Amino acid sequence: MTPSSALASVLVDELVRGGVTDVVLSPGSRSAPLAYAVLAVERTGRLRLHVRVDERSAGFLALGLARGSGRPAVLVTTSGTAVANLHPAVLEAHHGGVPLVVLSADRPHELRGSGANQTTSQPGIFGPAVRFEADLPAVAAVPASGEPVGAWWRSSVCRALVAARGDLGAAPGPVHLDVAFREPLVPEEDRALPEHLAGRPGGQPWVAVAPVTSPAAPALEDLERTLVVVGDGVDGDAALAWATARGYPVVAEPFAGPAARAASLPHGPLLLSATDWLVDHAPERVVVVGRVTLARPVAALLRRPGVRVEVVTRGSTWPDPSHLAAQVHPWSALAAHDEPAARPAPRGPWARAWDEAGRRVAEAVAARGFPWPSGLAVAATVDAALPDDGVLVVGSSNPVRDLDLASAGRPGSTTRVLANRGLAGIDGIVSTATGVALGAGRPTHALLGDLTFLHDAGGLLVGPDEPRPDLTLVVVNDDGGGIFTTLEPGAPQRSDAFERVFATPTGTDLAALCRAHGADHEVVRSAQDLARLVGATPRGVRVLEVPVERSSHRQAHADLRDLAVRAVSTG
Repeated sequence: MTPSSALASVLVDELVRGGVTDVVLSPGSRSAPLAYAVLAVERTGRLRLHVRVDERSAGFLALGLARGSGRPAVLVTTSGTAVANLHPAVLEAHHGGVPLVVLSADRPHELRGSGANQTTSQPGIFGPAVRFEADLPAVAAVPASGEPVGAWWRSSVCRALVAARGDLGAAPGPVHLDVAFREPLVPEEDRALPEHLAGRPGGQPWVAVAPVTSPAAPALEDLERTLVVVGDGVDGDAALAWATARGYPVVAEPFAGPAARAASLPHGPLLLSATDWLVDHAPERVVVVGRVTLARPVAALLRRPGVRVEVVTRGSTWPDPSHLAAQVHPWSALAAHDEPAARPAPRGPWARAWDEAGRRVAEAVAARGFPWPSGLAVAATVDAALPDDGVLVVGSSNPVRDLDLASAGRPGSTTRVLANRGLAGIDGIVSTATGVALGAGRPTHALLGDLTFLHDAGGLLVGPDEPRPDLTLVVVNDDGGGIFTTLEPGAPQRSDAFERVFATPTGTDLAALCRAHGADHEVVRSAQDLARLVGATPRGVRVLEVPVERSSHRQAHADLRDLAVRAVSTG
């Protein structure tokens, strides 16, 4: 099977699995792989094909099919003006709330802007009139077994159909999948789709989504070996209450909410790094609530063979960067049963094994502590010293990961942990923390690295007549991009290029910078002093600079993972 035939066959198969029964095709050369794929499926009786030579007529025919059936109809066109001719029908579908799927063929990406024949910028061509769009690049070879490309193709179709139907509460309407194809555009004699590119067994969609209007929407099956992962952007405490009522263990990111942080497995990412232990204790299902943005062990668990991934979403789309989610549930699924969180279900043997492993890891970490000075030690010290009614704003890169690894949560604490995890950049953190301090009315601290601090040094500038925040900024100063020491570029064999293009030391005098902006500054040399200063109620803007050797990060993280592995293997 040619690469273009494989791509087209997967897309058409997933459309049919998702409930599509009618496809309207306007002939063209670049769309040939799609034409052959649709024709092959029509011959099996799984859909009806309608061919029209004029794209405008094709568009309105598909619109009528969708209106009449209530199901998304698919439009297949070639590249160039053929796509533009669909715009009137797309606009009508947009304003009329009609589920319509535009599946446009495109030239390979490298031909865009080159003057190649019948090549224009097709992604975004319908502007705000579409509910969802995806730009799928051409492939040069049939994806091998184990590559995630096929899952990406299928999950993109699922996202498009969910958006077109408005399954998760948004208004239905048109969607656009722009798909680039390389020659050869006609199939080989052997048209069989490789087994590893086939969808889920039984003709089921790659991602099953219960519409919010469906009576089945609140149902979320009980399954004993279930681990709940709570990320950013949701009410983590509600997720915890749901998990507790069913006896499921929870791994929570720092910003999941005070109760979720306190009651989740301590040092959850560390426990998940004990891969040998996971062989015997892997969950059958992981329920993901919110966006998981931090730990690589969590991402690896979601990709683990044999683990079913289900997602609970509060919006009209869902987080699934690995394209492996098998089921998506609306937020109402967390309130599907009547039992209150005050009556938690008894923990089964599997869940108790996770609790015990979490306890052993926490005890091992507490007994050993963290080397001072290190990012881990600073994060642990700040977290332990924060007032119970405080707010902590965490910068991206190392500080938020250090907090995730080093903190075990504090029962009874109502401390909120906030972070800009939408895009997880280092932009504007000083200003963000200032806004939090002015808006929260609670003791506010921030934990950030020196580059993040310098990136928004202008946030220290507050005019004499402006409201001034009470804010303590703890700056871990490793003079550069310490995060890269823990990633692939920081490996010892790549040291020749590291300092110049990744570490990027600045040598900035933070005391002078703070003095110029009228902010108090103090260099902190011990964990005891840091705990004392963090525990004091913030008055005005104060910067606590903790010098840390950048080269220590990689080994400190490795030692911590080794400690967790030993804790669960010897317990």
